[in-house]
Amino acid sequence: MKLLINTAEIELNFMDIFLLTLGFILVIIGIIGSFLPVLPGPFSGWLGLLCLYMTKIIPTDYTFLVITLAIAILILVLDYFIPAFGTKRFGGTKYGVYGTTIGLLVGLFSPIPFGMILGTFFGAFVGELLYDSKDTKRALKASYGAFIGFLASTTIKFAISIVFAILFIKIFWEYKNVFF
Repeated sequence: MKLLINTAEIELNFMDIFLLTLGFILVIIGIIGSFLPVLPGPFSGWLGLLCLYMTKIIPTDYTFLVITLAIAILILVLDYFIPAFGTKRFGGTKYGVYGTTIGLLVGLFSPIPFGMILGTFFGAFVGELLYDSKDTKRALKASYGAFIGFLASTTIKFAISIVFAILFIKIFWEYKNVFF
């Protein structure tokens, strides 16, 4: 009977270690996702925090989880509006927004240093030129707006993802002796 209890305790500890590891990976993905458009940065970081709170060791704090979830969702929603707002604010069209996204993806996979930043700018520029090839001044202004919007959105996502990572480490550190 005692052996059976010890086996159950080992399984619980294994699950806690698994959730801790998964949470850490998700927090790292959250930081990386703040730069990559295909990954939801802050939301992935929040999922990492959720995994940490799902362990048997960390007492669940629903208020903390709801507040951080609300922040992650807010950033996720704003991420779609900020670059478009930047483009529109500087006189751009939906072609500039599409060009920004395409340029970002091309820049992401290019071997050029700062490829994402350059891709965003030139993608918006080309998109605006496809809309109206004669108005290069407006296209340049709109691509500048897309670039500013991209930088603002990325900075916000990165900052929130770093805060989530710090919270994850802080909470884990309080209970590290119980985990190991």
